[in-house]
Amino acid sequence: MRYVKPGEIVDDGTGVSRQVLAQNQDLMVVAFGFQRGGTGALHSHPHVQSTYVESGRFRFCVNGESFLVGPGDSFIIPSGAEHGCDCLEAGRLIDCFTPQREDFL
Repeated sequence: MRYVKPGEIVDDGTGVSRQVLAQNQDLMVVAFGFQRGGTGALHSHPHVQSTYVESGRFRFCVNGESFLVGPGDSFIIPSGAEHGCDCLEAGRLIDCFTPQREDFL
């Protein structure tokens, strides 16, 4: 097992920050910090994504289905699914992607 030091925090200027916590070619773990009102614009990617809500409250939309999540909730976003979120209460999401997101390196 190899210890990986977390990467730098990248702030996108819209109330959302991102930090790669661990990664290899097969899996990537990323923390996203959201200020209230921050959004994750609708998008899709070929990676399977799992999301764990560490803190805060969010409204997610996955393939047109909207749902609310809060601390302790988790869910899977299938490969190719269009998804995004609105932050209702400041918080942090922990996302895992397989394979890794090359665009986050």
